Amino acid sequence: NNQGGYNNNRQGGYQQRQGGYNNQGGYNNNRQGGYQQRQGGYNNQNRQQQGGGFIPRQGKSFTPRPKRVEYDMPIPDPNEQIRLNKFMANAGICSRREADEYIQQGLVKVNGEVVTELGTKISHADVVEYDEKIVTLESKCYILLNKPKDCVTTSDDPNGRTTVLDLVKGACNERIYPVGRLDRNTTGVLLLTNDGDLASKLTHPKYVKKKIYHVWTDKDITEDDMQQIADGIELEDGPIHADAISYATDTDRNQAGIEIHSGRNRIVRRIFESLGYHVTKLDRVYFAGLTKKNLPRGRWRYLTQEEVNFLKMGSFE
Repeated sequence: NNQGGYNNNRQGGYQQRQGGYNNQGGYNNNRQGGYQQRQGGYNNQNRQQQGGGFIPRQGKSFTPRPKRVEYDMPIPDPNEQIRLNKFMANAGICSRREADEYIQQGLVKVNGEVVTELGTKISHADVVEYDEKIVTLESKCYILLNKPKDCVTTSDDPNGRTTVLDLVKGACNERIYPVGRLDRNTTGVLLLTNDGDLASKLTHPKYVKKKIYHVWTDKDITEDDMQQIADGIELEDGPIHADAISYATDTDRNQAGIEIHSGRNRIVRRIFESLGYHVTKLDRVYFAGLTKKNLPRGRWRYLTQEEVNFLKMGSFE
């Protein structure tokens, strides 16, 4: 008995018809498809569509996992000399700094001999051991994450907060880490990889890459302040200016798009805070040629081989 909408036992208005439209066709009180019997209005909990299309969303949804990409591995030159700490970092054992500590502690052997001198160079023909195990170069992994809020950009957090590595858990067996940092409440494009050379190239001040942010503030941003950000302002750690800045929409003056190359800590938030604005939301939409296209918040994917090639060649700004 419908409580709202059409009533099967209506005393007035349209009566159940013996002729004309028949319950066997036309509008059918027991329709199997289309709209089901409604208690009132649209009822999301009871709707079921037999022919596909709408799927009830009453709980956690699941989508196919991204397919692992096997990237091309360059063939090393047997005569090329490489620093021992860099070799260990490229093998995914640790960072270069940690490798230097292990070397000084006498934990690393080259061709069976303990090496303690920093800056030691080896060739790819040499056999390196750490912790009594032979060190071999591991496969590379490149993951693009659309970082959500309330998530920290660290390998692990002593306070037990969700980390970006928690979100990509199971993506690979290699030891990956985020390239650069995003504040806990900053969302958007973040790259994770075990390719130390590429990470250095993307974050080193000499090669700093372009980043574009969508900024929301607590009040309208004046045109004078927008121009000042473009011209340059003085912060406590030196001058800074946007490479480009514009209002994000024609109507909302509290939203801006800002393009910047600086890798300084919290730089976008500090720019606006210095002019009296509070950044209520910050989303990185572009990093070194990578975007969030077709990547919902909190989801991740593997980079394509073509994207990796472009990043390594420095084709992106």
